[in-house]
Amino acid sequence: MRHFKTAVCAVALAAFATTASARDLVMNANTSDPAQKQAMEDLIADFEAAYPDIDVKFNLYDHEAFKTAMRNFLVSDAPDLITWNAGNRMKVFVDLGLLEDVSDVWKAEGLYESMPAVVGASSVDGKQYGVPYAYYAWGFYYRKDLFEKAGITETPTNWEEFLEVGAQLNAAGITPVTIGTKNLWPAAGWFDFLNLRINGVEFHADLMDGRVAYTDERVKNVFEKWGELVKADFYIDNHAGYSFQEALPFMNQGEAAMYLLAPFIVSMFPEDVRKQVEWFPFPTIDPEVGIYEDAPTDSFHIPVNAKNKEDARLFLAFAAQADVQTKTAATLDMLPPNVNASVKDDRFAKGGFAQLSKADGIMQFYDRDTDPALARVGMQGFQEFLKNPDRIDQILERIESERARIYGGL
Repeated sequence: MRHFKTAVCAVALAAFATTASARDLVMNANTSDPAQKQAMEDLIADFEAAYPDIDVKFNLYDHEAFKTAMRNFLVSDAPDLITWNAGNRMKVFVDLGLLEDVSDVWKAEGLYESMPAVVGASSVDGKQYGVPYAYYAWGFYYRKDLFEKAGITETPTNWEEFLEVGAQLNAAGITPVTIGTKNLWPAAGWFDFLNLRINGVEFHADLMDGRVAYTDERVKNVFEKWGELVKADFYIDNHAGYSFQEALPFMNQGEAAMYLLAPFIVSMFPEDVRKQVEWFPFPTIDPEVGIYEDAPTDSFHIPVNAKNKEDARLFLAFAAQADVQTKTAATLDMLPPNVNASVKDDRFAKGGFAQLSKADGIMQFYDRDTDPALARVGMQGFQEFLKNPDRIDQILERIESERARIYGGL
């Protein structure tokens, strides 16, 4: 694996060349699910094989324990590396002064060019504070056989075509979309995409950061566009009574044709249904607005109080390489942010990778991008809107009240 050593971060070369003895590199990770654990163990083994003078100490936490312990260990006994999420969840710790600026790694390794879609997700005030290693694309999973039954031969690429597809499905006795909003978050994906397609990523980011009122006319425009779907009977009845898993049988049994969700849904389809399922991205609405996607992103970060920042930078550089990301993402059943990486021979992975690789930018997801308390009130409002779209003004006023409580006046 000698080729890995040729791509090390220039900033760390001097330290690597002058240190002869074995060096410890401590990583705290929240990757406790089986595939996540395997991916990290493989990545660490490959890194240690490439750099035998470095010994990685891997401390694994379950997700909730990691959230509880994270702020404490970042302050008092910081590891050299952590796994975390890009976007607002990262920004919280950047604003507290607890994560290292790693813009030097991005520059030395050409990551601005090789990972363009995640530049914004890893930056605060123009500086990079992490290196993403995997993400995944949201989009529409649909049953090709049900589309054909309704006389639909092509997937929609814009809003008008999307409305027409819904009309054709309804005419054929098939509900266009299944959704389970008992969990609240599935509806948030719809809001994200609609706002990104109508108002663009800068407005969406400002809204997530509390710098725009929910009573702003541009936000109301999003709900009015969303209301077109509700009034056209796009969604299954009683969706607030179903979890996202409980809404899946409507698609499995042929009663609904589409589901806007993430790739983890694929393994939940029975084999006979999976053969009929294909994927397409959320349609464009305003052709003047760029293509921005929801792509929850996992990343590596160096704490400001880390003891071995030089070798931590080596690890970031290693983990960002195309062939390394190819392997890591495949184990995770996710996608590599490096556009020079490869994805497994799978129609869903290839579709998502192509869409994200050409995206003008990404956001994480509503409840990752904004304050947790505001996210809950917002998602409750989304659920209510899907049941009662005529209550748009009351819903937005309630969400705005929470925004003002958390972020203050504008």
